[in-house]
Amino acid sequence: MQKTIVLRHRRENRKKCSLQCLAEHPDFIFINYPDGIVPSLEGFVMLSLEGPLLTERDRDAGLFIIDGTWRHAKTMEKFVGAECPRRSLPAHFVTAYPRRQNDCADPARGLASIEALFIAFTILGRSTTGLFDRYRWGALFLELNKFTEKGDEHFEHDKNAQKR
Repeated sequence: MQKTIVLRHRRENRKKCSLQCLAEHPDFIFINYPDGIVPSLEGFVMLSLEGPLLTERDRDAGLFIIDGTWRHAKTMEKFVGAECPRRSLPAHFVTAYPRRQNDCADPARGLASIEALFIAFTILGRSTTGLFDRYRWGALFLELNKFTEKGDEHFEHDKNAQKR
């Protein structure tokens, strides 16, 4: 399985961080911004609000995720530079996380990092087992977004849209 690199802002509240439960997982690398050193991102794609949709064609790529407030995320993305291709997620997903922050460029598309990771893993055909084990709003997220055991059907309309 490809690694997932998480660039986490040093001011991110670890108690509220939806990805904290994955910090000891062997397939995840957590780097603190701005003190950490980001390794080469060759062979990785970065989850972003911009860029082509993430598809199953990206399944062999590692994932790079920025974890911080929207205000910090913009600066953190510049820190990474242009070497890592951006990929977006389908726009129809809604968050279950009760956020209070509205400084996102597109607040309706904002997701908790663990929710974005769940969607990305589903698209890439990677196991999502255990991702929501310690995420308080995991069941609500699945319900709101009508996830079923047949994950591929959930993305069928996005696949058709990409063929146009």
